[in-house]
Amino acid sequence: MTDVQASAETRPRGPREPQRRWLALGVIATAQLMTALDATIVNIALPSAQRALGFGDAQRQWVVTAYTVCFAGLLLFGGRMADAIGRRRSFQIGLGGFGLASLSAGLAPTLPVLAAGRAVQGAFAALIAPTALSLLALTFTEQRERSRAFAIYGVVASSGAATGLLLGGVLTDYLDWRWCLFVNVGIAGVVLTVGRFVLPDPPRFGSVGLDATSAVLATGGLAALVFGCSQAAAGGWAQPLVLGALIGGAAIMAVFALRQARIPNPLLPLRILADRTRAGAYLAPATAVVGAFGMFLMLTYHLQVVLHYSPVRAGLAVLPMTLANALSGYQLGNRLLPRLPARILLAGGLLVAAGGLALMTRLTPHSGYLATILPAQILVGIGMGALFPPAFQLAINGVTQQDAGVASAVINAATQVGSSIGTAILNTIAVTATATYLASHPATPTLRRAAFVHGYATATAWATGLLAAMAVLVYLLVPAPRPRSTGRERATQTQTAGRES
Repeated sequence: MTDVQASAETRPRGPREPQRRWLALGVIATAQLMTALDATIVNIALPSAQRALGFGDAQRQWVVTAYTVCFAGLLLFGGRMADAIGRRRSFQIGLGGFGLASLSAGLAPTLPVLAAGRAVQGAFAALIAPTALSLLALTFTEQRERSRAFAIYGVVASSGAATGLLLGGVLTDYLDWRWCLFVNVGIAGVVLTVGRFVLPDPPRFGSVGLDATSAVLATGGLAALVFGCSQAAAGGWAQPLVLGALIGGAAIMAVFALRQARIPNPLLPLRILADRTRAGAYLAPATAVVGAFGMFLMLTYHLQVVLHYSPVRAGLAVLPMTLANALSGYQLGNRLLPRLPARILLAGGLLVAAGGLALMTRLTPHSGYLATILPAQILVGIGMGALFPPAFQLAINGVTQQDAGVASAVINAATQVGSSIGTAILNTIAVTATATYLASHPATPTLRRAAFVHGYATATAWATGLLAAMAVLVYLLVPAPRPRSTGRERATQTQTAGRES
């Protein structure tokens, strides 16, 4: 039994404890959904925001990446802060700050103010996400209830991006693009109020170091890598600016890793990554979100520009992925985890999602929704739903209560790094393939549309190969569980131990 489980089991339980636990799950899952969907909720609203604030195509990506970079770069610091000041307090600070930052970004008169608000959103989300997962582990200790709770949490986490596209389309069409940000104010207020009465208050570890230097290194290194990958779309990978950003980002991350190995209270204790099972649990969702964001990158263009869908119709068009994700997460991730080795679910989920992406590589300007897009979404949703619940459980399995916050932060950081760097690289691949197609085909009225579809199909093909390769790696990395001994064997072992003592 881990320290996390032991602490939770020592709490007094009254007759209303089961109801309180499930209310706590609602609070935790809603907060996680809010942080997850904010990575994509502004995607469909970007054209409207661009027209309102008057910024160019080259700058609009920072409305998305300002959030994801700060979210990913500060997650480890947020996890350590949760361990130091208390997880419920950290959760409450994160929710309050997220709501205020959303209000500021929604009122933004210019792009710099909007990007700054999004960055502050990401910083406070980095407090919410790792705290939510560790609070979930403390709230549910009985194995059957814990499996159900993690299945629901995994569904929410993995479907947040698609839900963001749907909600963003509805809010943009019927209200205004700014409501994609204002909606967080109300959600954060409700979750903060209810959470005060139902969330556990585990002990805090004030002696845990809060290494701000490491937080700056992690955020700066990731920002440099994302900047280099995104700038490569304009002039190729050999540009001095691109090479400088990539080399500089890699050097900063190397300094960060070296610092973690040498300081007494590291932001990221390397012992957490030393466990093979936990490392596989981190890699699987980080790779899966690359595929998901690769699909969103393609669908956002194809649905609105090629098929001429409105924002709300485009949002509704990705709903099947969310539904498939939810059903798969609860029915497969929840029911099969006690019966199948975790590595089967992790690797199998990646392969199923890769199959869905492979369908998207066949998309052409004349492809319809039902023949290609719908089955591809269902496969990606099933694959992601199957792997996220076991990944979240494995991520904090066996850690001490003192490391629960940072262990939770790492898996959230892995998904954000995958979405940030993965999206930047796939966008560069798509732009390069589009330019090559335009240069090698005769000019026609539909050439540009065909070139864009070809570019995004090429990027999705690369994402397909990545998911397939990582499925093999994760399967090899996560060890098979030891065979369970029978009741007779356990009795024999007990008798032997008694005689030896």
